[in-house]
Amino acid sequence: MISRFLSFLSLLVFGSAIGYVWAVIGEKQQSLYLLIGALLAGLFWVLVDAWRGYCVRSWLRQGDLAMAPQMSGWWGVLSDRARKLLRDRERRIAAGEQRLKDFLSAIQASPNGVVMLDANAQIEWSNQTAATHLGIHPERDLMQRVGNLLRDPVFAAYMALEQPVEPVVMAGHRHRVSRPVRISVQRHRYGEGKQLLLTRDVTMLEQAEAMRRDFVANVSHEIRTPLTVMSGFVETLQTLDLNAEEQQRYLALMAMQAVRMQGLVEDLLTLSRLEGSPAPNFANTLPLTSLLAACESEARGLSDTIANGAQTHLIQFEINPSLDHAMLMGEPRELQSALSNLVTNAVRYTPAGGRIDVSAAQEADASLSIAVRDTGAGIAAEHLPRLTERFYRVDRSRSRESGGTGLGLAIVKHVMQRHGGNLLITSELEQGSCFKLIFPASRWRITP
Repeated sequence: MISRFLSFLSLLVFGSAIGYVWAVIGEKQQSLYLLIGALLAGLFWVLVDAWRGYCVRSWLRQGDLAMAPQMSGWWGVLSDRARKLLRDRERRIAAGEQRLKDFLSAIQASPNGVVMLDANAQIEWSNQTAATHLGIHPERDLMQRVGNLLRDPVFAAYMALEQPVEPVVMAGHRHRVSRPVRISVQRHRYGEGKQLLLTRDVTMLEQAEAMRRDFVANVSHEIRTPLTVMSGFVETLQTLDLNAEEQQRYLALMAMQAVRMQGLVEDLLTLSRLEGSPAPNFANTLPLTSLLAACESEARGLSDTIANGAQTHLIQFEINPSLDHAMLMGEPRELQSALSNLVTNAVRYTPAGGRIDVSAAQEADASLSIAVRDTGAGIAAEHLPRLTERFYRVDRSRSRESGGTGLGLAIVKHVMQRHGGNLLITSELEQGSCFKLIFPASRWRITP
């Protein structure tokens, strides 16, 4: 401010000096010309100062740093200070925009859906996950009322609640009877009447919960039946005076039910072990010929037991000579369990006199296949996709008569998954079935 006053005063002195010189040259009244020179100098200073102020004001209205005027003096200091403030403001705005972009990018990458609604329940923003869950478009449906886009009565009733406590579960956008999709939606209020919708795909959770309920129900049912039989026999032995032959018959039936429960428990423990243990390494090996020989012995023994002196099954194990020195790499006990389940199932479900063929061969893609074929009643096509589910049975009565627990194929499936292989099932009614174990090339080798 002092420099500004000094510059004004200097200009007045300069104007007065010019007026004095003019008065001397023209032999005029000096005091008058001194006053005129000072007034003109002051007017010039005011005009120049006003012009500079106008330039600064015009620039401030535009706010473009590139158009900042270059000047000295007080207005120069003011413009420099304003330029610095504008630059700092732009930096803060850019930093805020970047943080907003990062925040939105993080929400966009979230596995959960997010929908922001204004006070009128219109969509202000949504991420792609929510769009997939609810069937909305992140851009096209902006400022559309969410109630007009989602017509599900469950959702409409949920949105009508003033303060919902629990989330609501509704059918997702791609929900089909054959392939259900279940979405959890939870609403939160924020700001002035705005709302936040959080969506989550709970299809797998609901399926897992349903499987858990079914599993508990099936286990309870499978155990209850032999327990009921054994309880009845025990009560009979306790209350009736039976001769030795009758007692032995009842005890034999009780032992049969005990064996059945023991098999169920062992299969459950096997499944639990398979699901909770790490994948088998490649250090352990099992000769293919040893595996087939053990399963052949088991199959013939089971066939003789079932036949009880009658006609047995025609059982044939065949291996390509080139695989005589083949070695499977994995957990021997699991591999033995997988093939044993397939072979014993074939014996149980094939009528007496039927044929069971087990063969091993190298496929075109260098994988190793072990196929178990039977001439049983076969399985209808609609049952094939569910055969590896726990406790799933095509014919429950026939399964119980054969002594199965309903867990064999589930165990086979888990074993093959742990070894990187597959279980392929083909069957036709009255034509028999084929169960094939496919081991990838990395899980077997031929030794010298």
